[in-house]
Amino acid sequence: MKTVKLGNTGMDVTPICLGTMSFGDPDSWIHDWVLKEEDSRKIIKKALDLGINFFDTANIYSKGESEKILGRALKDYADREKIVVASKVYNDMHDGPNANGLSRKAIMHEIDQTLIRLDMDYLDLYIIHRWDYNTPIEETMEALHDLVKSGKVRYIGASAMYTWQFQKAQYVAEKNGWTKFVSMQNHYNLIYREEEREMVPFCEDQNIAITPYSPLASGRLARDWSVQTERSTSDTIQKMKYTSSEEQDKKVVERLSALSEKRGIPRAQIALAWLLQKPQVASTIIGATKEKYLDDSVAALEVKLTKAEIASLEELYVPHEIIGALNDPNN
Repeated sequence: MKTVKLGNTGMDVTPICLGTMSFGDPDSWIHDWVLKEEDSRKIIKKALDLGINFFDTANIYSKGESEKILGRALKDYADREKIVVASKVYNDMHDGPNANGLSRKAIMHEIDQTLIRLDMDYLDLYIIHRWDYNTPIEETMEALHDLVKSGKVRYIGASAMYTWQFQKAQYVAEKNGWTKFVSMQNHYNLIYREEEREMVPFCEDQNIAITPYSPLASGRLARDWSVQTERSTSDTIQKMKYTSSEEQDKKVVERLSALSEKRGIPRAQIALAWLLQKPQVASTIIGATKEKYLDDSVAALEVKLTKAEIASLEELYVPHEIIGALNDPNN
């Protein structure tokens, strides 16, 4: 598989990144549909066999079990220097004070725990999972800079926040000579395009890599709206993201379905191709619970949509409520 540079860096990543929120312990987290280790390893091995070199996890996924599973599999199947591993920090990992957030104390503790679980000496990309309203951004950016200088982290990235917050963090880093973010992992797909208003243009202007999550809208862009899966019936987070906009989103999905039938290829491939043809999208994060989903994702790299097809897919979109970025809990 071809690789691309991750934004304004020299690091090579594949346009498909395997996200690992689906791997872990069904009994230890809010999602009871996640795969246990044996089935997770099959998908990780399949991704490597297909040429995927980019893997994304987070400390919060199954309270660290996802990191453990990914680390063990990559140690068995991959050459560490050929792969790119990302993890994230922000959410609650234990009870009591200092359990979450982006304080220096939390960041310094959580990177060590992540590296222990992954059984790795360093992370290629360390991502702040959300914006922390209770910690000065100066404290966060200096702590992340120190991780880079210590060798525990190669690059830093951010996820799901307002553009003004992301821009402020970059300004603080530049002002102080600290390491800046090289990527933005945001919520972006055919039925959620609010990022195109400010975040995407900012990333294009600054040559920051966009690595979208939920590219298939939790499966809504891959199947008939009426089809129910184990995940769709129990995943409260995806219901929160998409239930309120069902009627307007269905029209976009119907347009996608029509193009799928016309082209004779699965909807998922078209939805991914649309995203991958966006200039600043370096790699899109795929969550797979079956090996065949990876085949579809890789096949999307060969799908080229015309300007007319893209315009048709985008025509029916209407504004959505912001989903992903957190509001200030103190207000």
